[in-house]
Amino acid sequence: MTYSVASRLLEWYDQHGRKELPWHQDRTPYRVWVSEIMLQQTQVATVIPYYQAFMARFPDVKSLAEAPVDDVLQHWSGLGYYARARNLQKAAKAVTNDHGGEFPDTQDELEALPGIGRSTAAAILAQARGIRAAILDGNVKRVLARYHAVHGWPGKTAVLNELWDHAERHTPDARVRDYTQAIMDLGALVCTRRKPDCGHCPLSNNCTAHAEGLTAALPEPKPKKALPEKETWLLMIEDDEGNLLMERRPPSGIWGGLWSLPEMDTAITLDELPEIAERQLGIACEDAQPLSGFRHTFSHYHLHIHPVRLRHAGTSSVMDDDNLAWHPRADAPSLGVPSPIRKLLTRPEQPSLI
Repeated sequence: MTYSVASRLLEWYDQHGRKELPWHQDRTPYRVWVSEIMLQQTQVATVIPYYQAFMARFPDVKSLAEAPVDDVLQHWSGLGYYARARNLQKAAKAVTNDHGGEFPDTQDELEALPGIGRSTAAAILAQARGIRAAILDGNVKRVLARYHAVHGWPGKTAVLNELWDHAERHTPDARVRDYTQAIMDLGALVCTRRKPDCGHCPLSNNCTAHAEGLTAALPEPKPKKALPEKETWLLMIEDDEGNLLMERRPPSGIWGGLWSLPEMDTAITLDELPEIAERQLGIACEDAQPLSGFRHTFSHYHLHIHPVRLRHAGTSSVMDDDNLAWHPRADAPSLGVPSPIRKLLTRPEQPSLI
């Protein structure tokens, strides 16, 4: 008997596939969509508690669309790539306002929503509606690159197009929901990035990479280049009542839209920080104390963070605005703040100035 890729995967999935993940329960387009966005560049084990908390707070698209953006970002804090959260809410608003609260059921209409690309749109159609649509997330790229020995970095257009051709060809008409989950599970559980378990792979008999000893080489990684190094002062400004000055990041860029600590260029000396902070932030600062620094790596550069504690004599005399606000020191880590900032604020070795 001749087996297709789909039939082998479905047979394997029936015995070994994951069927009890939180987003497998009540597979509405909304629940599938949120899971797909969270799973972009993030491991399943990491996503599960975030997904559960997110669903508890935003159980449907309307509640997400109407929520304060700070609330959305707070529930995303720690997952990284915060543009995903901002686009999630933008798409929720579009679904609510332009589609009557119901997700579209065509690929083109789904891809027109903010943050939804070809594979995510296909996953929504296949997983939530059972419509035949080919997916191509990171796990699927790895499976197909090895099975067909597709050379080149999948980020290149020609390589990506070749992988899409394979994905389209292998996607079956029947049991498409199970098939899409099966090929994702195979990449996550068996055809892993390192040390793939070819002995238990249902596709190994016909896998070109396995036959030619290329599993470790495929898919080819992104060409490496040295990441630039950057530095910044991070200002922890407290008043006499223990309030901490927080600043909202610009909507685009690193940590976009999250609350963080004010930053200053390291071209400014430590002695100059109080005067320049007063000039830029409008509050009198003194007693600059450097704290132990740390390095945080983003996808495109390393950032060396130099925290400095400054004291604002008196109480918080400046008015809060949309991008600058005082918060009790104990409450600041619970805002929508980036993980490195939360870790800094909760370090036990950092005593209060008051």
